[in-house]
Amino acid sequence: MKRITGRSILAATPGAIALAALPARAEKQYGPGVTETEIKIGNIGPYSGPASSHGTIPKSMAAYYRMINDQGSVNGRKINFISYDDGYTPPKTVEQVRKLVEEDSVLLIAAPLGTPTNSAIHRYLNQKKVPQLFVSAAATKWNDPQHFHGRSVGSPIAR
Repeated sequence: MKRITGRSILAATPGAIALAALPARAEKQYGPGVTETEIKIGNIGPYSGPASSHGTIPKSMAAYYRMINDQGSVNGRKINFISYDDGYTPPKTVEQVRKLVEEDSVLLIAAPLGTPTNSAIHRYLNQKKVPQLFVSAAATKWNDPQHFHGRSVGSPIAR
């Protein structure tokens, strides 16, 4: 049997201190899109294309988040609202959502518009574990939490 010496204890101390500090460091780590100073919220909106009249919705959301930031933010964190034009075209929606998730590292996708565009991205967002909140679409399928988990419906017509 090996004997533990004072030298062994001194040699092991830095490693033990480093291991003890790990939980404290882990507390400062947040999920994608959240830091000590910022919360990133992603959005895709029809700024162009056949549904461009609905582009006022994400513009209003951006104005609302600016107001929140101007009034002091949320628990010291500024809202970084990142919105891209999808032209109300599902392939473009997929492209822009991938950019939001993979490049911009957003916390969630908020208020995406339309059944065809949301249908094009929901599986991808499930795989990436990114919430798709306040879906604004007329199809009733979004009110099926067994198959469309990680979503909340924001449209009064999708009830």
